[in-house]
Amino acid sequence: MIKTVMTPKSLLRHPKCVSTIDELATGNFQELIDDNNVANKVRKVLFCTGKIYYELLAEKEAKNATDIAIVRIEQLYPLPEWKLDEIFAKYEGAEFCWVQEESKNQGTWLHLHRYDFPVKLTYIGRRSSASPATGFKKVHDAEQAEILAKSFE
Repeated sequence: MIKTVMTPKSLLRHPKCVSTIDELATGNFQELIDDNNVANKVRKVLFCTGKIYYELLAEKEAKNATDIAIVRIEQLYPLPEWKLDEIFAKYEGAEFCWVQEESKNQGTWLHLHRYDFPVKLTYIGRRSSASPATGFKKVHDAEQAEILAKSFE
């Protein structure tokens, strides 16, 4: 049986989306990846998954926003709740947000509503839509810029 994986190809040659030979040979899968480049006091935590991480990272580096942590959730099911609890405790008092490119009624946001988190997650992303894409690059780019702006305000 041949299986097809539908996924964006933009990360295939992305310079930051790499692993060393040692990581591939002796490493292990990480369900959640915390941000190591943060200040002592973090005011906002951005949870995300997939390619939006690299856009958020570029924006964080451009703004030198060390008061914002970007946490990647690499495993959505089963969700590593105990690791999320560690993040909530580590960044206590921060604003917690979920960032996604997909429309609000698509993607991971709806999946996350199945869980009772000890904090409120704020949604940052596109409005609900019947279509997964606008069909217009200018509109897509404007929406993407708005997602990044809201993430770092």
